[in-house]
Amino acid sequence: MKFLPTLFLSIWRNRSAKRNLSLLIKFLALLIGIITAFSLGFHLLMLYEGKDYSLITGFYWTLTVMSTLGFGDITFTSDAGRLFSIVVLLSGIILLLVMLPFTFIQFFYAPWLEAQVKARAPRELPEDTENHVIMTNLEPIARSMMKKLAKEGMTYVLLVDELQQTLKYHDLGYNVVFGDPGDPVTYERLRVDKAALVILTNDDMINTKIAFTIREICKTVPIVANADEEHSIDILEFAGCTHVFPFMRMLGLTMGRRTTGPDIGTNIIGRFEELYIVEAPVMHTPIAGKSLTEVRLREKTGVTVAGFWKRGRFEQPEPLEPLDPSLILVLTGTEEQIKRYEEQYGFCTNDERRDAPVLILGGGRVGTSAAEALRERNIPFRILEKSPKMAKKGEQYIIGNAADINTLRQAGIDEARAVLITTHNDAVNIYLTIYCRQLRPDMQIISRAIRETGVSKLHSAGADLVMSFGTMGSNSITNLLRPDEELALADGLNIFRTPLPHSLVDRNLEESSLRDHTGCSVIAINRGGEMISMVDPYSPLKSDDELILIGTPEAEENFRKFYR
Repeated sequence: MKFLPTLFLSIWRNRSAKRNLSLLIKFLALLIGIITAFSLGFHLLMLYEGKDYSLITGFYWTLTVMSTLGFGDITFTSDAGRLFSIVVLLSGIILLLVMLPFTFIQFFYAPWLEAQVKARAPRELPEDTENHVIMTNLEPIARSMMKKLAKEGMTYVLLVDELQQTLKYHDLGYNVVFGDPGDPVTYERLRVDKAALVILTNDDMINTKIAFTIREICKTVPIVANADEEHSIDILEFAGCTHVFPFMRMLGLTMGRRTTGPDIGTNIIGRFEELYIVEAPVMHTPIAGKSLTEVRLREKTGVTVAGFWKRGRFEQPEPLEPLDPSLILVLTGTEEQIKRYEEQYGFCTNDERRDAPVLILGGGRVGTSAAEALRERNIPFRILEKSPKMAKKGEQYIIGNAADINTLRQAGIDEARAVLITTHNDAVNIYLTIYCRQLRPDMQIISRAIRETGVSKLHSAGADLVMSFGTMGSNSITNLLRPDEELALADGLNIFRTPLPHSLVDRNLEESSLRDHTGCSVIAINRGGEMISMVDPYSPLKSDDELILIGTPEAEENFRKFYR
């Protein structure tokens, strides 16, 4: 019976529950009045028939007839009495068997059950909560951020404005709070003044409303927002957003820049002070099929090969192993060193492919942004779009289904240098990747992934590069949290700095086997404020050195454990 005090307390505090209870009491009073009236009628008719019963018997007969039990021990003999019995019976069916249960459920049980459900939904963070991240929408970027924050040991909270959705996420293990995103009180309960960051990934109008609401009570907390439309960037900044990213456009531009073209070149994926981190495709370049020892990139250009991407896996290079055309090198160096590399190796060795177009499957925001990047590089392209409404006028647009071989050939699949798959559906992207790889085994395929779980599947399907929307967005946001300590690059690759471990003092990198033990590579050393990008593996390390390393999150964790 512990629920009764809680029940009456919730009714006392809730106006709606008070009103429902009042209606239920009025209905019960009406029911008692009708039962009393029928009992009096019973006595009058019995006296008419010459019989006399007690008051209790009158109520007993009325209730047995109204509830349809009808024991039959007390009956009328006159037609008037039997007609009265019919009226009492029909009234009982309507009042006791139909109206009473529904009235009880609607005005008492259902409100109580709803109050119990609401009590399960968290509405506030503890007062001592600080340095946490607030999110307002559960989508790929938020899911990726939650994983990163969990690894870093940081607290996050997801604001949800629907009760059932809140309970669903709560049961799934998410840290959620139920509240109105347009109410300043909600953010006071979320301790927004102590938060490290607020992430807005709703649509532009909702993001603007939330940012404006937060700024009413807190002027200092950093707010990061996604902008679906380019013209919304200024509006979101006016509303109070500290950083605004058009993630869809960024994704398309990155896909276009990572496409191999006549210039090949490099694609900058990060910068750590004066140190640049770039990707350089091997396909159709002078280094394809040659080993790093044979090419001697470091001696000729000064760049350091930190590793390479091989179908979504970051691996360390072997000096004597020939470079497969499908590899994407990850190079580090100064701006001058990167330019030197581009001058010597950043061009296409196959002149026959100079005019070959790039085929873009999907003419949405990502596809059109990819086309913009290709246009800047003077690379011809064609966009294949299924919906006539989305397809713009122009010779670059072809309306049709990408799953149709005739449409693909009309778009130029046979002579295309690369295919960019940009649809908003991972299943469709996997299907098209397999199809295009079967048609053109030698072609570069870059695909978009909505969820992180689709990345490995797309690589297995034949994609050379997979761009995850969630990973790209979360990396951009993560870099704002600790800009001086760590840099998250594309596809789960991190650059981080750390003081030289005590066990490495006066030892060199070659004898330490740091890369073999941890999977991380030293790409630079900060010595006395000077960034040394060309690290000599045989030079002794000094106690005041600061290492700049690159590796996957797993490799970074291995490093911190190994050199605890």
